Amino acid sequence: MSIGRYREVRLGGRGLRVAVRRNPRARRISLRVQGGEVRLTLPPGASEAAGLAFLKSRGEWIEARLRDTPEPVPFRPGAAVPFRGRSRLICVVPGLRDPLRVEEDRILLATAAGCERLVEGWLRREARLAFEEAAARHAAALGVEPGGISIRDQKTRWGSASAAGRLNFNWRAVMAPPFVLDYLAAHEVAHLREMNHGPRFWSLCRRLCPETDAAERWLKAEGPGLHRYGRAPAGPEG
Repeated sequence: MSIGRYREVRLGGRGLRVAVRRNPRARRISLRVQGGEVRLTLPPGASEAAGLAFLKSRGEWIEARLRDTPEPVPFRPGAAVPFRGRSRLICVVPGLRDPLRVEEDRILLATAAGCERLVEGWLRREARLAFEEAAARHAAALGVEPGGISIRDQKTRWGSASAAGRLNFNWRAVMAPPFVLDYLAAHEVAHLREMNHGPRFWSLCRRLCPETDAAERWLKAEGPGLHRYGRAPAGPEG
């Protein structure tokens, strides 16, 4: 899929920022609203003008989805942030020696300055450690070796595996319960044996992670909500 671009579109009397992507495997024009972002996907041969016309024809549906999108939760003092399935309150403690310290139910900061960067950086580091441990454990069980691990911030994917064996994971998964992250690691490691989603692949997943089905259900129901954390509220639109 091409990286694409953003377009400003007037919809329902307001300005809307739309991510336009072209996917050579797509068969039709499609729309997706997730985490407050509207994404328009174009198949080969479809013009951008046709895609934007389709988007405007679905204006009521888009507005309804945007209304249903939870408010963003920036990483700022007073915000409650999930970590490994448990909520932790961001607090500023003047005089704290460490820039960031984690307690059972709190994330302590020495200052509010740069707190969004500090909290996201900590979550990304924790995600890397957790995924490296889980992926190594599952890879050893299958007798395979990943070609490396990358931690990313993807809007619609929780992980992927390249043909070269490199595994990519979404750092936001560290906010989910541990069994969900463990499943995501197992899922991508299983792709090192089976680069598909056939019966043998799912058999490997369930062998590595018996909670595969529960994790899939959790991600479908709760996963989209994790994308609102760390996002600053949108500015005035016009």
